[in-house]
Amino acid sequence: MKQRLLVLLLLFLLIAQPSRAQQSALYFPPAAAVGNWATSAPQSLGWCQPQLDSLLAFLGRKQTKSFIVLKDGRIVVERYYGTYTQDSVWYWASAGKSLTATLVGIAQQDGLLRLSDSTSRTLGRGWTSAPTAKEKLITVRHQLTMTTGLDDTPPTPCDNESTTASCLLYRADAGIRWSYHTGPYRLLQDVVASASGLTINQYTNQRLASRIGMNGLWVNDVYYSRARDMARFGLLTLARGTWNGTAVLRDTAYFRQMTTPSQTLNRSYGYLWWLNGQTSYKLPGPQQITFPGQLVPTAPPDLIAALGKNDQKIYVVPSLGLVVVRQGKEAGDARLALSEFDTNLWRYLIAAVQCRPLATSTTAAPKAALYHPNPAATTVTAAPVAGACSLHLLDANGRLVRQYPAAPTETTVSVAGLPDGLYMLQWMNQAGQVLVARRLLKQ
Repeated sequence: MKQRLLVLLLLFLLIAQPSRAQQSALYFPPAAAVGNWATSAPQSLGWCQPQLDSLLAFLGRKQTKSFIVLKDGRIVVERYYGTYTQDSVWYWASAGKSLTATLVGIAQQDGLLRLSDSTSRTLGRGWTSAPTAKEKLITVRHQLTMTTGLDDTPPTPCDNESTTASCLLYRADAGIRWSYHTGPYRLLQDVVASASGLTINQYTNQRLASRIGMNGLWVNDVYYSRARDMARFGLLTLARGTWNGTAVLRDTAYFRQMTTPSQTLNRSYGYLWWLNGQTSYKLPGPQQITFPGQLVPTAPPDLIAALGKNDQKIYVVPSLGLVVVRQGKEAGDARLALSEFDTNLWRYLIAAVQCRPLATSTTAAPKAALYHPNPAATTVTAAPVAGACSLHLLDANGRLVRQYPAAPTETTVSVAGLPDGLYMLQWMNQAGQVLVARRLLKQ
């Protein structure tokens, strides 16, 4: 009898135990002009200051302007570099794509559009140079998922960001090819503006920014704001579209679709959000290479990220209650949305959060021993891969820069004389198929 009562008591205690959400209720800061943003000391969270100092020094070496870490909404780290201050304004670059995705979700819940709508419904026929029947296939969802089928490498004077019809050329039917194409994305802002009868700034301010105390401005399709405004948007995302109990993006199905794989072509991409923890990923650029493994191997698997050119970052990690913001110039690793900077930043941050030595804070990616060193300065030693007959080295734009026959033991790949940046190392079989592909940083 006593044993039964003890079991019942234990069950009661387990049921009564607060959930993580109850234990770590999110804090929401007041409007910018109304009060201070609450803080938490790193030491109170069990974070280690020496590792945190190493992170801040690393960021300073990487042309960072601002860096913020929120834990459950409270500021744990806020650092500004050089002449940049809390009131300074900087651009989000392609991190603004994730803001646009949230606005599209709000527009759908407002009844202004549907993701299944043909884009021609709001922009009219002829918004591309594709044949009418092919243009009609392109929907709002295709714009959100980077699967419009339009050519992401149009001939000059056009480029990846061009939005004029003459630059939006048919390459494949919508939905069958993933390519990071900024031009069709930017026209999503015109879709929202046309559907709402407001400018994109008016719609952003009325339906989102004013509700969370965020101040910013779209200029030529690029969003500008202070670092804390980026943090507010990250906190809204951490709270799954709610702000202090009020639903901003109340369509929970849309939020789930936005932050999970949106198609099978690139599992690490949702609706204009990058997703960690997937089995594979594609990178921006003309190359159609699927890389095995997760996007940022040193970060938690549930991380979602708004990534912009020159390393503008908004990271959201629900499992840890974290929002991380970085503004600045290019960190020196790559010019595209994803770079080695992401991996290194999270290696430092996890070391601080978990209070571990930096060298043991990361798990090596599978098959990392296939080549070394990485980063490399002059040469790379590549191990053999079964069935491979050649090794290709591609630059960040997918251009072949070096090619070697694959040796039965090891192959030495020279990177001497190449510009610093991100490259792709490919093991190819006799049929020209990619057997293995890995990222390589030259510095």
